[in-house]
Amino acid sequence: MVFSFLRPITQARSCFQRPISSFFVREPSSSASRIVPTPLVFVSATQWDQSSSRQGFAVLAQMYSEKGYTSLDTDLSLSADASSVNRMQDFESELKSVVKASFNPFPPVFFARGAACLITQTYISSNPASGLVLISPPASNHSLLSKSLLSHALPEFDFEPKFPIAIVDTPQGMANLQVAGNRLAKDDRVDRIVVNDVEGQDAFVKIEQWMDEIGI
Repeated sequence: MVFSFLRPITQARSCFQRPISSFFVREPSSSASRIVPTPLVFVSATQWDQSSSRQGFAVLAQMYSEKGYTSLDTDLSLSADASSVNRMQDFESELKSVVKASFNPFPPVFFARGAACLITQTYISSNPASGLVLISPPASNHSLLSKSLLSHALPEFDFEPKFPIAIVDTPQGMANLQVAGNRLAKDDRVDRIVVNDVEGQDAFVKIEQWMDEIGI
């Protein structure tokens, strides 16, 4: 692993670069009224799926830093020749390494958007987490075949929501998930957060309220 430490800019601590993936740790603002021990991990894989939108996560990470959260923004990338199953396993392994290298003992709240939601769901199926926020998730794993993101369909996830999970989407996006029969969107144990813009102030405020409600 190569560590590339940057001169501090605001509260950004450091950028770590791995041969495959990288992550950026943003510490809580010194002006925050409280320091939250549970970290937030924003997961994207932009070389695999551009809709995972790292730019939007950078904005959210900065906003939550001002509120006292430690945020880890990671962009995972792998070789394109991996099979669907192996790709998810490799993504999980990379994410596990990144979380471990962040040196925070508390299970994180994971954020993912688009196809990257498959990565976080693969991870939380066998690793600890304090919460999971899925932003505009795919209707199903099978639906990614039409976007050429998977070489063949992955089995649908069957984990039980044993910790807080929220789906964040626009009114139309949430309706589409319901019509498509998305498993988590139909589960009463999963919170549904409807917002006007998944990258805007509305999403930031409602997700923060949700984290307050679940005790993060």
